[in-house]
Amino acid sequence: MAVLAVAGMMTGMLAGCGSSEDTAAEGEGTEATEEAAGDWDAANDITIVSREDGSGTRGAFTELFGVVEEVDGEDVDMTTADAQITNNTSVMMTTVAENEYAIGYISLGSLDDSVKALSIDGAEASAENIENGSYKVSRPFNVAVKPDSTNEVAADFMSYIMSTEGQEVVAAEGYIPVADVEAYAGSAPAGDCVVGGSSSVSPLMEKLVEAYAAVNPNANIELQTSDSTTGMTSAIEGSYDIGMASRELKDDEAASLEGTVIATDGIAVIVNNNNPTDEMTSDQVKAIYTGEVYSWDEIAE
Repeated sequence: MAVLAVAGMMTGMLAGCGSSEDTAAEGEGTEATEEAAGDWDAANDITIVSREDGSGTRGAFTELFGVVEEVDGEDVDMTTADAQITNNTSVMMTTVAENEYAIGYISLGSLDDSVKALSIDGAEASAENIENGSYKVSRPFNVAVKPDSTNEVAADFMSYIMSTEGQEVVAAEGYIPVADVEAYAGSAPAGDCVVGGSSSVSPLMEKLVEAYAAVNPNANIELQTSDSTTGMTSAIEGSYDIGMASRELKDDEAASLEGTVIATDGIAVIVNNNNPTDEMTSDQVKAIYTGEVYSWDEIAE
């Protein structure tokens, strides 16, 4: 009996120790989780995220925010060398969504709730504000073809994009459509067509390709995503039947191609959802991207 009593006491002590350790472990886990979540600290450095050279979004962004300056008669992109470079819209969004102290920029039409768009100069980033002129950070979506192109599918697809039906797709995807268009009256030719270029235009173009397939199942349209400069140079070289650019055509591009604005899009300046910053001025955005401002508390001052 004495032996059994001692054994019972030992079992109770061990169980008590185990319970205490489990409770401590749970407490440590909760504390670690809370510490990991933490509070957003404005004293931290800003992680600046930009797009690659050749990106139409980068070209439009740097021009609209004055990050491009004239040096010895040439426009020079003054984006800080400290900026992280991403090569497409989705990577930009993922980078900002995973870093509480990051700032970036994307096509407004690509915006989702994984990140937060800032108001700029007092205007919210929205299609409505682009249309009424209060949100001024906008640019055209251009497509371009060679003037001597004989691709019937490319020509018919272009006519669909610029039709009432095509522009309804543009509006449904959150972009500003082109006015004064007419109903599609194409001939639905058979054949192949390659469309390629800007990763900002690509999501809209994908929807246009899907809608066109419903009215012309005889056509096979291949969509390739790269960047605006590749879109224009490839259209000039003939590897793309239709090139896409999320900016105005450059003079040398316009000399070789016929450009058509298919929509107007805004550029959204984005931050992490945990960032309490809701708005900035154009000058503040420029100061960040030219390396004049390093930490978030400098913006709050």
